Amino acid sequence: MFYRGKYADGGDAREMGLKRQRLMDHGSSYYGPNYMYDPPPPPPPTYSYVPPPFPVVRLRGLPFDCAETEIVDFFHGLDVIDVLFVHKSGKFTGEAYCVLGYPLQIDFALQRNRQNIGRRYVEVFRSRKDEYYKAIANEVLDAPGGSPPRRGGGGGAAAPPRARSLEERDLSEFKGVLRMRGLPFSTSKEEVVNFFKDYKISEDKVHLIANSEGRAAGEAFVEFASAEDSKAAMAKDRMTLGRRYVELFPASREELEEATSKGRLMSRSFEGTEESEPTPVLRMRGLPFSAGKDDIIDFFENFKLSEESIHITYNYEGRPTGEAFVEFANAEDAKAALAKDRMTLGSRYIELFQSSPEDLNESLSRGR
Repeated sequence: MFYRGKYADGGDAREMGLKRQRLMDHGSSYYGPNYMYDPPPPPPPTYSYVPPPFPVVRLRGLPFDCAETEIVDFFHGLDVIDVLFVHKSGKFTGEAYCVLGYPLQIDFALQRNRQNIGRRYVEVFRSRKDEYYKAIANEVLDAPGGSPPRRGGGGGAAAPPRARSLEERDLSEFKGVLRMRGLPFSTSKEEVVNFFKDYKISEDKVHLIANSEGRAAGEAFVEFASAEDSKAAMAKDRMTLGRRYVELFPASREELEEATSKGRLMSRSFEGTEESEPTPVLRMRGLPFSAGKDDIIDFFENFKLSEESIHITYNYEGRPTGEAFVEFANAEDAKAALAKDRMTLGSRYIELFQSSPEDLNESLSRGR
């Protein structure tokens, strides 16, 4: 039934029906389900501004002679703004803070975790602005005279602050003798003389220390011309000789005489001959951290090895160092196995070195 009253418009009622349907489809407050009440739209959500994180990471496990340039190379492709090496009591701790150019670079820096600087793998952690500022404050307090933070590890960049700290040490601590610790077992007197080439030292002033079997213990006493020279030579503390960094300590002539009287000095027949003597032990370096004993057996597939003859070394945190000792059936096999030096295991090439049962036993005694 269609209404055609007095006030009807000229349009067809069917057209009005179509209009009504369109209004209902569009959610009209009159024809929709909420025709009794049309609530106001909800307020827009409020967003609180969260500033981006301060772009700093912390590194651990750095070589003790590490320099800023090595950190920059380690983070190649990223914008390195600052490098702060952490010291404690004047000694480099092996840790550093690195400030990057942008917060987005933090994730890229974390991807470098457990990659190597030299022969040591470096751990990379997230850090915070307050931790970085606290480290700066500690460096200022720890530095002599409240000087600015030191910008170097144990190597060249750290030499100036190390020299300043030596100046503050009482000369009475030095008696003209230093004790060296951490020497490669193959070190000769000539190499020690070259290590202290800035000082007038002759080979008869170098005394290599022997272990109970008469072989190198990795230590030595060195006599200098004066107490002043021995104090100045302490600037070479934690610098490298061969592949190892060497620690230096003030000693006395009494300590040297005691070592002499107890027969702890090496005889000439053993000086500097450790690596030249054929032994059935090799040391591997550059192993993937995931490498197991079975991988090493496969690497030396032409030799008869058992898992008991392979000794993977670990650091103080129980993580692999990338090194291992391998015991062969005899010295001839070990010598023949050196032909595999610099061949690859997985994606990494492996370095092989002649070693000795003494090196192996010392590594095992240290819990490595």
